[in-house]
Amino acid sequence: MRAFTPIFLLLTLISCVTQSEKGEELLTERISRIENGLQPNLQIQGDSIPNYNIEERLKELGIPGVSIAVINEGQLEWAKGYGIADSSENRPVTTETMFLAGSISKPVAAIRAHQLAEEGVISLDSNVNKYLTSWKLPDNEFTEKEKVTTRRILNHTAGLTVWGFPGYDKGDTIPSVSEVLDGKGNTDSVRVYKEPGESWMYSGGGYTIMQLMITDIERKSFPELMQSHVLDPLGITASTFENPLPQQYHPIAATGYRVNGNEVEGKWPIYPEMAAAGLWITPSQLILWAKEIQQIYQTQQNGLLKVNTVNEMLTPGMNDHGLGPALTEHTFGHGGADEGFRADLVAWKEHPVAVVIMVNSDNGRIIQEIKLSIAKEYGLPGMEPVKRVVQEQSAQELQRFTGKYTIPDLGDIEIKVKDNGLEHLAAFVDEPLFLLPASDSTFFNKNDGEYVNFLRNGDSIKGFKIYGFEASKME
Repeated sequence: MRAFTPIFLLLTLISCVTQSEKGEELLTERISRIENGLQPNLQIQGDSIPNYNIEERLKELGIPGVSIAVINEGQLEWAKGYGIADSSENRPVTTETMFLAGSISKPVAAIRAHQLAEEGVISLDSNVNKYLTSWKLPDNEFTEKEKVTTRRILNHTAGLTVWGFPGYDKGDTIPSVSEVLDGKGNTDSVRVYKEPGESWMYSGGGYTIMQLMITDIERKSFPELMQSHVLDPLGITASTFENPLPQQYHPIAATGYRVNGNEVEGKWPIYPEMAAAGLWITPSQLILWAKEIQQIYQTQQNGLLKVNTVNEMLTPGMNDHGLGPALTEHTFGHGGADEGFRADLVAWKEHPVAVVIMVNSDNGRIIQEIKLSIAKEYGLPGMEPVKRVVQEQSAQELQRFTGKYTIPDLGDIEIKVKDNGLEHLAAFVDEPLFLLPASDSTFFNKNDGEYVNFLRNGDSIKGFKIYGFEASKME
């Protein structure tokens, strides 16, 4: 029997190597199907549906680069970079290339607020002014009965202004967080403009208040606190909330690009509003946040946060937003949009799969196309292309919707007739939106299929709703 032992061990080793090679081969085939199976997110009845290769699609859309990471069964199954991180240096995107995560910074930052609540340092339902020491949120007629709380900041029901931030260019004077909140930067002051808890309105300003609250309580810098209490415990070591981005990361940071292909001034923006928009990270690192939250939720065992905390985080509130992440029936996650960067994180509630996709462009159209291809390959629910039917209107009928509109805290919009639809022009969007008619007073965005519902007052148009915002007609 002993004589056969070396042969048995050799055969076992060969078998293991063969199985490993077979697994790698199957994974390579899976990645290839995803790379070559991209389809447009919006599919209009009567139009042909093309298939795209990811590299070709980047060029067609004018997007320099994209980086992807996928976890399956609790492990990083694959990660890959495509295209260019910096065109002037001809530097390719790799899995080590860092991107700005935009608003995905918010659910990551939310972890520290939840930890402080678990430790009894704060109550999610107490007035944030109880914890703010270096600055106070001014009270007004809207805060007489209800107060701004951390819970309401986390799920965007605090009634606060300033939905997003444009960032600062290299060489600009960077305001302090309290100066940002008082409107001394490049945005309006963050104030309560409706009764807290009354309704939902996205507010990066709220998360900036939360950032200041955390640093006031702990008396350390926000990047330091996030690194020691959140990022390091998750194994996220190749990332930072530091803004401006420290010099040591410059060689591996992607340069941000506009839709027209121009570099962002100074290569990337600077965000003192770190909790709202300032996280620099790779998809392979960012997905570790999704892995932890998903594991706690699916196993119902404590991890970096307690089970009850995570269950509450992933309970839908107004507008299907949880206490940090955005939610759908099947998924949790968040999108991100900084100047020159777009990103998306999505994790499935009942399936052990999560995806992070990041691009260095204001044009993020390829992100949803990649997500659709991944969802199809892994057989994941809740992610299908948007299908629309055009209901033609005459030029005279289209003329009813033209004119100038305004959205509070965002700005003015002009709508004109263009071809067989409407063109939506606004300074606060990256490029004009082209709207096609779906019914008498409902249109959809030709880029993503999002509906635009025009509001009537008798026979006249008084405004419209889009992406959760309501515009009023000016003339």
